Parts: sequence; C-alpha cells; structure tokens
Amino acid sequence: MTAPVVVASWISLQYFGSTVAPKAFGGGNKLLHNVVGGMGVVEGNGGVLRPGLPWQSVHDGEHLVHEPLRLSVCIEAPKEAITQILDKHADVRALFDNRWLHLFALDEKGHMAWRYSGDLEWQSVDTDTNAVAN
Repeated sequence: MTAPVVVASWISLQYFGSTVAPKAFGGGNKLLHNVVGGMGVVEGNGGVLRPGLPWQSVHDGEHLVHEPLRLSVCIEAPKEAITQILDKHADVRALFDNRWLHLFALDEKGHMAWRYSGDLEWQSVDTDTNAVAN
C-alpha cells in the first residue's frame, strides 16, 4: 500500500493540479520549455518555475482531456489490516486523512464495503447503491 499509493498520488495529483489550477501547478506551454535542475521547467528564458504538466497534456486545444478527480484507491483486504498500515505510515495516512485521495476496502466478492473517513475510522457502504451508509 505504501509505495504504489504514493506514486499513484504523485501522478494523479499532478494531473489534478495541472487541470484545476494550471497557472499555479501546470507546466505551461511545452513548446517554450527549458528544464531547470530536473525539478521543473520555465517558459522561455526565465520566469517562474513550472512544476506541473504542460498544458498540451491536459487540454486538446478546445477541451480538457482529463476530468479533475481525486484518485480512489480500492483495496481488497480486511479494513483492519488496511488500518494497521495507515497507523504505521503517517505520510500515506495523511493523503487520505487530508482528502487528497479516497480509500475504499472491498469485500471478498470485490464490492465496495467500506469507505475510509479519516482518523483511522471507516463508514460502511450500501452494497446495493454504493452509497455511504449513515
């Protein structure tokens, strides 16, 4: 759960940020990119470091090509085992506790059974509608 979730979050959040706030988190126009220190790019010969994806990666010239959604991580395992991992790895837990990602535990049939609600707590999911039960 640790490395795969962290890497998936980097990719997902890079697309998310580059789509919803391209001036702050996007990479600008790739035709003008100059790589700086392996950490980002600048447009042309100066300006602000642009750490995200180029506009051409998220837009086709007329429409966004990526719907800005936060990643849903679905794991087929007992929620108690997932909770133990979250308790042991605070940085991974923070991705879910701070709502950057969503976490679901699947039952033995592969259906969403539990949704992580933060602070090592879970809510059951109605298996008929996949709605969170209150």
